[in-house]
Amino acid sequence: MSGAVTASADSVRSGIRDKSLRVIDVRRADDYKKNHIPTAVNLPLADLLSDDDPGRVAKLAGMMGIDDETSVVIYDDTFGALASRVAWTLEYVGHADVSLLEGTYADWKSLGLESDSDVPDVQKKDHGMSLRPEILATAQYLESAKSRDDVVLVDNRERLNYLEQHIPGAISIPYRTLGEEGRILKPQEDLRRLLENRGVSGDSEIITYCGSVGTLSGLAYYALKSAGHKNARLYVKSFKEWKSLQKPTARQEDANYWDLSAE
Repeated sequence: MSGAVTASADSVRSGIRDKSLRVIDVRRADDYKKNHIPTAVNLPLADLLSDDDPGRVAKLAGMMGIDDETSVVIYDDTFGALASRVAWTLEYVGHADVSLLEGTYADWKSLGLESDSDVPDVQKKDHGMSLRPEILATAQYLESAKSRDDVVLVDNRERLNYLEQHIPGAISIPYRTLGEEGRILKPQEDLRRLLENRGVSGDSEIITYCGSVGTLSGLAYYALKSAGHKNARLYVKSFKEWKSLQKPTARQEDANYWDLSAE
C-alpha cells in the first residue's frame, strides 16, 4: 500500500486475506457494531479529536495493533473527509504507510463485498513518534506564509461560506468538487486539471483549511497528494480558530451575483 493515497477494494480484500493490513473504521461506535469491513478496528473521529495530542495518537495506534511498519487503510461513510482527518493525524505522528479506501463503506456494501459485526482480537504493538511539522500549518505559520508568492491558500468549505467570509488571499475549491460517484477522490489527471484551473501550480506550497477541525480540508490534502503536490500543509484548526483569534477576514464583493452553479 505504501505510497498510494487511495486503496482499491480489491487490494484491501487481499490485504485482509493475507493479514498484511490494518483497516480502521472511523464511523461512530454504534454504526461499527452493526457491521463493518472484516477485521476493521473502530476509531471514531470524535474519540481521536477529544485529545489528538501526538503522544496519545501514537498510543492509540499501538492499541489498534499498529506499529511503525503496519500498512493502514482508513474508511468512513462521509465521502472520505473523516477518514482523511484520521489518516493525516497518523501521518503527522510519523506513520508513513497510510491510505484511504477509495470509496465509502456504503460503496463497499453496494459492491456486494463482505462485512461482519465481529470485533477483532488485536495484539497491541508499540508505535513510535516522529512528528512531521512540515505537513501542519498553525495560525501563526499561516499569518507569515500567506503573503509569500509561492504559497497558495485553499478554502475547502461550501462555496457560499467562502463568499460570505474567508481568510484573505484564499481561493475556493469546494470539497464537493474533489470526488465523484463511487470514489472519494477523482482520478489523478482530473484532480490535476481541477487544481491547474484554479491556479494551483506544482511548485507552490499549498495550505488547506475548512470550517473547524480539518476534515474537508483533510480530504483536500489527500487530493493534492494524489495529484502529485508534495508540498501541502493542513491548517487543522481552520477558520473557526482564525475567527476566534480575531484575525482579518475577507468577503467576496457582490457575492449574491456570483454564479454558484459554476461548480
